Formats: sequence, structure tokens, C-alpha cells
Amino acid sequence: MKDAIQVRELKKSYGNHMVLKGLDFQVENGEVFALLGVNGAGKTTSLECIEGLRTYDSGAITVNGKMGIQLQSSSLPAHIKPMEAVKLFAKWNRTNIDYAMLNGLGIKELEKKQYIQLSTGQKRRLHLALALIGNPDIIFLDEPTAGLDVEGRLSLHEQIRTLKSHGKTIVLASHDMAEVEHLCDRIAILNDGKIVFCGTASELTDQVGRKYLIRIKTQKGEQTFETDNVEDTLISLLERLKQEKIHLLDIKVDCGTLEQHFIELARRETE
Repeated sequence: MKDAIQVRELKKSYGNHMVLKGLDFQVENGEVFALLGVNGAGKTTSLECIEGLRTYDSGAITVNGKMGIQLQSSSLPAHIKPMEAVKLFAKWNRTNIDYAMLNGLGIKELEKKQYIQLSTGQKRRLHLALALIGNPDIIFLDEPTAGLDVEGRLSLHEQIRTLKSHGKTIVLASHDMAEVEHLCDRIAILNDGKIVFCGTASELTDQVGRKYLIRIKTQKGEQTFETDNVEDTLISLLERLKQEKIHLLDIKVDCGTLEQHFIELARRETE
């Protein structure tokens, strides 16, 4: 089976500034794939090149399937109503309206409002609904939960899981590491115009080393310790507290998060 997307030696410059320096990666059919990177790393440029919205200097991009696109920044006429936009997009795509999808994203409840009256989160939900019209095979989501409240985020996450269960391929760019960790099958980390990692979250952990955060609370306050050897660090901390006759009130041990691993990898690449 062909990959949904193949990117080979993709390069893009703006004037003398090279933003993409030969990207190589592929997105498998039916997976949720995340493209991560700090601001200015080239995430949006990469997506726009793949989507056909931006020309690139050299390389090759192959997309096997119909695309649905939710841009990071987009707009509609100020006075159009959400359902008017939905009907217009459905007519352009020559398809029927999926009212179950609209209800899942809370679009029907906005039908009496004009676009200019919508909140940022409501606009994000509407643009996602428009991206899903036409039943695309591959869905691009650029910062999809920006501006959404907790309920909206949970609704979107459930929608993404439903789309995946229906065999859709989803490419996600997000700053929310917890979101990526919970939703995505694989991640690619973009740093300084290059892919510095591509794989699963557990493979990233193996590459950078597992980190633990130990938080202790005593009558003197709270302290946090980072370690890759949780057993020895805990024994040492407890022995020191006992020797100094400091009463332990609480202790918590957390495994390293995707965000910590991402920061560690980015730090290594810039050293």
C-alpha cells in the first residue's frame, strides 16, 4: 500500500533565508502524524508546500488521496452565516452535508450568527467542518485547538479519533505537546529547517533518555529534581532528609513528558 504522503529533499527559501533544508519523511495511510517545531522552524511552510498552497524550490512531494485543509489562519466574509458557508462548500465539492459531523463540532448551534460574531474557537470549529466537507482522505490540521475552550478541545479530539477509526489520514501541526502525545501515532520534529527526529513518542524517549521529575514537599517548602535514575535519586533524597531530620509531607514522581523530550532534543541540536 502506498504511503499517504511522501516528501523527499524538500527545500524552500525566502530570499537568502533557507527555511526548509531538504526534508525527508513519509506519512502512512490511516495514521495521525504530527509535525512539531518551535516558532519559525518551518512547520506551516512545510504543510503549505504539501497542500499545494506554496511553491517550493526543489524536491518532490507525492500525495495519494483527496485533501481537506484547515489553515492556521483563515477567514470568511464577515456577514456570511456558518450554515451558508457549509452549504456553499458542499455545493463546490458536489457532496451531501454530514449533519452528524456538524453536530459533533457544534456548528448547528451557530447557524443564526454571522461569521463576524463568532468567537475565535467557534471560527476554528467552523473551518474544521469546512475542511471535512467532501469526505477527504487526508486531513491537514494546523494548530486546530488554538482558541478552543476545554469542551471544544475534547470535542475536537473525539472527532480526530473518529476520523482515524474511519481510516482517514491526519497530519497535525500543534504547540500542544499533551495533545500530540495523546492523539498521534508518530511525530516528526523540525528544527532549523531539518527533520531531527521521526518516530513514535516512545522511540523519542529511547533516543533522548528517560527523564523523571521528583517533587518533594517538606515543612521548608517544595523542591523539584530531574534524574534519569529514579531509584538512586529517591534513596539519596530520603536519606538526606532523614539525616537532616526534615519531615517529608509529600512526594511525587513523574515520567518525562513529550514536551521535555522535545526540548531536550532541540537543545542537543543547537549545541
